[in-house]
Amino acid sequence: MTTPLEEGRAIELVVLDMAGTTVLDDGVVETAFQRAAERTGVADRMPWDDALAHVRDTMGQSKIDVFTHLAGGDRAAAERATATFEGAYAEIVAEQGVSEIPGAADAIQGLKDAGLAVVLTTGFAPVTRDALIDGLGWRGLIDLALSPVDAGRGRPAPDLVLTALIRTQTTSVASVAVVGDTVSDVESGRRAGAGFVAGVLTGAHGIEMLRGAGADAVLADVTGLAPALAERGLLPRAHAVVPTF
Repeated sequence: MTTPLEEGRAIELVVLDMAGTTVLDDGVVETAFQRAAERTGVADRMPWDDALAHVRDTMGQSKIDVFTHLAGGDRAAAERATATFEGAYAEIVAEQGVSEIPGAADAIQGLKDAGLAVVLTTGFAPVTRDALIDGLGWRGLIDLALSPVDAGRGRPAPDLVLTALIRTQTTSVASVAVVGDTVSDVESGRRAGAGFVAGVLTGAHGIEMLRGAGADAVLADVTGLAPALAERGLLPRAHAVVPTF
């Protein structure tokens, strides 16, 4: 496959995951899932440890898809549980506030200053996604934010990445960089044909899982993205280089 690394084509668009990549999670997603399961009984058909393991394995994917599995294919039950999850997540954010991954806003601004478009993607519904963005004051920082409902399918399908490309009028998939903390983030980027796909170690999955999913690089956090792109000659402006793992 031809990539921008081979062609020398600069990246034009960066697609960034939210929770665990740019937004500090600190166990909020798992806690919200637990509250939703307790309130709806959606995971009662299996031991809780198995349900939690599935939630962890599928971090980054569309929440309705995760709950559909937990509900044994009962879509109506999954929809109720998803709505309850979104409500529980909002409760926790109201209780604890929302914080960025340290340095994330500056990293995004640096990408913007280098002439790149930046799109945030998530498995959350728009109401939760927008609450996080507003809580962080990022509305004017990013070009766009997308949820599965905006694109068709959630991760690991390529839809979110491809929708970001279309909406920002990016030249080609080879000019897209995708970054996330989960296997599904990496797989989504690979399936979309993105020119550069990176994992970060600030969220759900570790270095071996991210590498195994096909990440071109695994970074300590999102602040390492611009240096990693610059090191490969994929940015129009030079940035300091930090090591990747």
